[in-house]
Amino acid sequence: FRRRRPGEPPLDKGTVPWLGYALEFRKDSSEFLKRMQKKHGVIFTVLIGGCYFTFVMDPFCFGAIVKESRSKLDFITFASKLVMQVFGYKPIEDNHSIVQASSMKHLMGDGLTVMTQATMESFQKLMFFNLSSGEEKRVWQEDSLFHYCYNIIFRAGYLALYGTEPHQGADNKEKANEQDRIHSNQLFHEFRKYDRLFPGLAYAMLPPRDKIEAEQLKRHFWSMLSVKKSWQKDNISGWITDQDQLLAENGVPEYMRDRFMFVLLWASQGNTGPTAFWLLLYLMKHPEAMKAVKEEVDKVSRDNGQEAKPGSPLINITRHMLNQTPILDSALEETLRLVAAPILIRAVLQDTSLKTSSGTEYTLHKGDRVALFPYISVQMNPEIHPEPHKFQYDRFVNPDGTKKDFYKDGKKLKYFNMPWGAGISICPGRFFAATEIKLFVFLMLSNYDLELVNREEEIPAIDISRWGFGTMQPVCDVWFRYRLRF
Repeated sequence: FRRRRPGEPPLDKGTVPWLGYALEFRKDSSEFLKRMQKKHGVIFTVLIGGCYFTFVMDPFCFGAIVKESRSKLDFITFASKLVMQVFGYKPIEDNHSIVQASSMKHLMGDGLTVMTQATMESFQKLMFFNLSSGEEKRVWQEDSLFHYCYNIIFRAGYLALYGTEPHQGADNKEKANEQDRIHSNQLFHEFRKYDRLFPGLAYAMLPPRDKIEAEQLKRHFWSMLSVKKSWQKDNISGWITDQDQLLAENGVPEYMRDRFMFVLLWASQGNTGPTAFWLLLYLMKHPEAMKAVKEEVDKVSRDNGQEAKPGSPLINITRHMLNQTPILDSALEETLRLVAAPILIRAVLQDTSLKTSSGTEYTLHKGDRVALFPYISVQMNPEIHPEPHKFQYDRFVNPDGTKKDFYKDGKKLKYFNMPWGAGISICPGRFFAATEIKLFVFLMLSNYDLELVNREEEIPAIDISRWGFGTMQPVCDVWFRYRLRF
């Protein structure tokens, strides 16, 4: 029976009671929101499954929303519900600040230097353990690109964060490494099953058989990542141990902390592999981009006294080296612009006024949700990014290597690309995630020649069932081949 009150955004409840536009939104969020924006303008309220969502499509309003105090617009209420629904974990009051503090300490600054080294060692353990000598090293190997990228990055990140198999003495080291390779590969296989069910789980729309499978997989991960098993590992990261200790001190029972370990795995590894897939695919489809990034990578290696060549030790990429790659940074940023599509949601705890860039003031209705979908409003906006569907590897970098500014209607924009979210809900592990992706791409380009098996292959469409959850995935995989460069 809701009616639009004076000063509120246009209200569109659809024709189906309670459900409203739930099915259309779930089917293809992006197309639905484009249609609504055409119909109602840059701000509108729609009914989706019993909840009223006000979508704000004006990028000049984003700052006001993401910086608004928690007493008015609250991110945590919605996030807690989702985490309970998807992972079976019930967050405590301080959960968000525990994750933030631990991520600042271990996934940024000096802590990130340590994590970069640990991840680098994991990549070497997974990618180069079977290098034999002689000519057979140079044969082409074929693989499917999405699976290859997701598999390697997931496992490297997992081993760097959750620790490695303990071993006594040098003799047992190779055995322990082999165990790590086998165990991480099995874990990835199960993770992919869960990952496919994730959107349906989040929307609470899984058919019964999938629901049962999701429950079994959850229990599998609670057991495999349990606190007991994790603490038996060597080289477990401070990011994991600190958070577990703080939750224990806050009285969180062990079975709940086991579940939190699974939350952390998905949060840290759910988007990096798919992003690396798109980045390598775009580079292989755009030879001028591949050439520019490859030259930069080789130059950074040489400048730091390292080179991938016969008889040389494996390149050891440091955080310092990753800070010298403006072209790779721009290519990654451009990839994220094209494929990262999170929806940022806040619960409206009290009536809140919001002024659009045209000067019109609206009231956000207490009890509603306010939502941003930057993919349409900024990332694919031709006024901000000309030819938005085109991959331009240097879009975000000036010729002198500095970062570009972006404008709309002649005014400088603060939010022109938002793959990591913004404000209180910005991804706390974004620097580590970018490091993982860059390390992987750096290693692939330094050590291998890469090409698509079918050079004419079109870039696959994105799977529209995943709008809103981070990096999109392709509807099908793409075959590529790689061989050692030297």
